[in-house]
Amino acid sequence: MIEAQAFWFMGIAAVIGAINLLLGLFGMKLKSASLVATGVVELLVIGQLFVAIFVLAGGEASKGSIFEFFGYLLVALIVPVAAAFFALAEKTKNATIILGIGGLTIAVMLLRMWTIWNS
Repeated sequence: MIEAQAFWFMGIAAVIGAINLLLGLFGMKLKSASLVATGVVELLVIGQLFVAIFVLAGGEASKGSIFEFFGYLLVALIVPVAAAFFALAEKTKNATIILGIGGLTIAVMLLRMWTIWNS
């Protein structure tokens, strides 16, 4: 896992999640920009998948459990998609809150993946 890339991805996911959460808490209903931002978070997780595969193919190994790492990664691939589906089903201000919680969840999961990789 590339450290700088991991922290950039965490930061972007956290900012997108926090913005969506705040927008929802201030009563803003679901907008396409919030869904696009959640799509960006999904792309970051997909990017993390490719980086992990590339780094492993290059010979670097995880210090922690590789199965736990990929377990987190596979669940992280599902979270933004599930949040988007729930948000589209809700269509109120709670939809934006759901997307915000999904983004913040991904930030925490990326931090945990980094911890697994380096410990």
